[in-house]
Amino acid sequence: MTTITVEASELTRQYGSRAAVNDVSFTLSKGEVLGFLGPNGAGKSTTMKMLTGNLAPSNGSVKICGIDMMERPKDAKALIGYLPEQPPLYRELTVDEFLTIAARLHRVSPQHIKKAVDVAKQRCGLTEMGKRLIENLSKGYQQRVGIAQAIIHNPMVVILDEPTVGLDPIQIRDIRALIKELGGEHSVILSTHILPEVEMVCDRVQIIHKGSLVFNGGIDVLKQQRHGNRLLVGLRNPPAHEALLSIPGVEAVEAVEGSLLRIRHTPGEAPSEALVQAAVSQGWGLFQINPDQTSLEEVFVQLTFQEAAA
Repeated sequence: MTTITVEASELTRQYGSRAAVNDVSFTLSKGEVLGFLGPNGAGKSTTMKMLTGNLAPSNGSVKICGIDMMERPKDAKALIGYLPEQPPLYRELTVDEFLTIAARLHRVSPQHIKKAVDVAKQRCGLTEMGKRLIENLSKGYQQRVGIAQAIIHNPMVVILDEPTVGLDPIQIRDIRALIKELGGEHSVILSTHILPEVEMVCDRVQIIHKGSLVFNGGIDVLKQQRHGNRLLVGLRNPPAHEALLSIPGVEAVEAVEGSLLRIRHTPGEAPSEALVQAAVSQGWGLFQINPDQTSLEEVFVQLTFQEAAA
């Protein structure tokens, strides 16, 4: 049985006449990692703040495990672990001191605080860092401490706002692995503007642009959009474009680097076999033919462009 942990319905946030977030709805199930994707200023952080109860929506509702955020905010917030874009760290404290305070604030019972701190450190790779001052840690380890405070009370939902911003490549890899691991036991919402991060870590993705959702689906669906109606064809003796355009299903031909041609074909048509036969019979010297994958960045631009043009 699927457990719905987050249910956002028609979330809207107005600032004067401007809608920072407009009619955003989605659900999240236990064990899922949801990527919340969009360019800077798209409304991601505003949505995160409404989901965590730090900002009241102008319209709509948020339920955490069936508990309405507006009606029972304390009960709903108790089920959430939150890492804002700027981690809320007391840098003059040691890791153990800070996590102990975080456990108390999250109402972990006194007899369970030490175990909660030890488990959070172990899960976040901080076992050897307990006595270190937070201000002396690298930014990557500080981010780990921020995630540790978010999971110290073993919440049902973990919300991470841009958790890898400003980290070096090794730190980013480690934090992504940690997020993936968290998705096994919690529901995770990951806000980011980095497309490869979503592809590596998330099960589902939502793309927000100018406050509105322009895509909501599984990561596999997003990846499928990379396989557009295009072929990349390599010919050692390429003919005039008119010869290729005469092949049924071929709509456009574009020369790219080297001896490669990008051929756009009619959706649902498969001109590959006809291209191969023509290349062999006409001596075009075919050495490559394969689908031309659109990058995730291009998919994102297409989605946001379609929304802007609508």
